[in-house]
Amino acid sequence: MTDDLTIDGPLTRLVPTTDADLDLLAAWFATPAFVEHWGGVRLTREVVAEKYVGRRRPRVGSYVVRAEGRPVGYAQYWHAAADEGGIDLVLTPQARGRGLGPDAACALVTHLGWRRVTVDPAAGNARAVRAWEKAGFRQVQADGGHLLMERRPDATTGG
Repeated sequence: MTDDLTIDGPLTRLVPTTDADLDLLAAWFATPAFVEHWGGVRLTREVVAEKYVGRRRPRVGSYVVRAEGRPVGYAQYWHAAADEGGIDLVLTPQARGRGLGPDAACALVTHLGWRRVTVDPAAGNARAVRAWEKAGFRQVQADGGHLLMERRPDATTGG
């Protein structure tokens, strides 16, 4: 697996972030509706530059999610072990409810090829939980306000 590849799903394309994406990502991460389920806190441009434009590669892979040629969200993965880790995904409010989240998640899981992938949505974020379930994730634990969900590609269909 190469960390700098563009990843295609049927509805989405995940493009590795670069410094050229800083203005876009800084604007998104300063918007309450974008970060409501991403820690709930607006992020400064400096934090976005440090964490979300690809500077943590190869430990963390960062992507702009695109649909119909337009940027619609952000996705990242992080390694926990050689063949497992976690992913995070957030879409702009206008992109939600169109199947783009599950599509991007499935494309990323397939690309990674790990035996186990986890996500940790807020327990009260029913829309996100449903989207992760559509992408083949199943709840394995509840801890406070978050759920731990996992997908084992060899035990699910679609990748």
